[in-house]
Amino acid sequence: MTKAGTGITVAVADTPAPPVPLPRRRGVELALIVVAVLLSVCGYCVVGLARTGAVPPGAAGYGAGLGVLALLAHVMVRLRARYADPLLLPIGVLLNGLGLVLIYRLDLETPGDRAAPTQLVWSTLGVAFFIVVVAMLRDHRMLQRYAYVCVAAALALLTLPILFPAVNGARIWIRIAGFSIQPGEFAKVLLAVFFAAYLAANRTALTYAGRRVWRMQLPTGRVLGPIVAVWLVSVGVLVLERDLGTSLLFFGLFVVLLYVATGRSGWIAVGLVLAALGAVAVGHLEPHVHARIEDWLHPFASIEAGQGANQLAQSLFAFAAGGVLGTGLGLGHSVLIGFATKSDFILATAGEELGLAGLSAIFLLYGLLVERGYRAGLALRDPFGRLLAVGLASIVALQVFVIAGGVTGLIPLTGMAMPFLAQGGSSVVTNWAILALLIRVSDSARRPGATGPSSATSRPAPEAP
Repeated sequence: MTKAGTGITVAVADTPAPPVPLPRRRGVELALIVVAVLLSVCGYCVVGLARTGAVPPGAAGYGAGLGVLALLAHVMVRLRARYADPLLLPIGVLLNGLGLVLIYRLDLETPGDRAAPTQLVWSTLGVAFFIVVVAMLRDHRMLQRYAYVCVAAALALLTLPILFPAVNGARIWIRIAGFSIQPGEFAKVLLAVFFAAYLAANRTALTYAGRRVWRMQLPTGRVLGPIVAVWLVSVGVLVLERDLGTSLLFFGLFVVLLYVATGRSGWIAVGLVLAALGAVAVGHLEPHVHARIEDWLHPFASIEAGQGANQLAQSLFAFAAGGVLGTGLGLGHSVLIGFATKSDFILATAGEELGLAGLSAIFLLYGLLVERGYRAGLALRDPFGRLLAVGLASIVALQVFVIAGGVTGLIPLTGMAMPFLAQGGSSVVTNWAILALLIRVSDSARRPGATGPSSATSRPAPEAP
């Protein structure tokens, strides 16, 4: 502008435009939730029509129960996380609803072992926990304060099953007075919080400090010590509890977060080498793990020996019978798999009765859930939030890969639950907790002016001891 009477022109900086807020899209979320509930109710009715020729008498109650749970979760998101990603909650509702349908379908084949009512109760507890987390956790960065509390609790939960008898060859359960939980399911979320906080605090030392060995920058012993300790704990869990899946999940989670924190692909190579060495050693020394590897290498050996098809062979037969479009809900024979058909092999039922098309749709839902978690992490500026979002999404991705690879014969079979789909109270509650944390992180990522480092409300992340 020009000053009056002087003729001097003074340059005035333009006022920066305020940031354009992202649309909240809570209406889109509600519409998708309605579609997810309707699809689940339709699946429930189709199962009844296929098996008995009539709509199941509990269809209205099932739809009302699932709809009320989804509506309560949506209301809490609308009140406490208005900018959260609108796809996360509908995906969780649809996967959980489809899991209840598949378990109910298998209950019709095993009238003496009905798991769907219990699974619905656990799903209710999971949604309640989801609501509590979204309501009470106002900022995800508050979790940094409790990083070492989380790792101590996780290690305690991991060691508890060692004191109890093995179930199906693995010590991963705690059974007291008919009540059973799987502590490793809760430990994975606690470890994700600790890994994110530790790596956020020490990412500079991991990237630049130390010495170069074979074109790779190795950090100092003070920082490298916890990495070696995590590998030893991973192998220790595998040896003591005979749980290959949990060990691979924990170690894979740490390697992924280590790569994200440092940006050095060499850490992935080191992690794969260490994991391979541990798996080979335990595969030769531990009989239970060795037996699973033999079943993986020779899935039809029991048939050739005249002993009938084992679980893995029956699973492969179920996938083959499904073809492209499947046999239809309620018209398969995956119950022949045996005792784990509702938990470890629930994906075989989906593959047989929904076919390759339905199975692809399920994998796309999981892929979309993981992608939205990664997107929320990339949008955050604080390192802890970025690593936490990536870690939580990676838990889902690694678990889906380990389970799907096991039941299809891609990798040795492990005893883990498919997220949201499989029978298991600890698993479904933990998955709803992961979804709640992703909702909170995505809300921080999409909220205008809430992602900058100046808005941090938590203490600094813990440094290496």
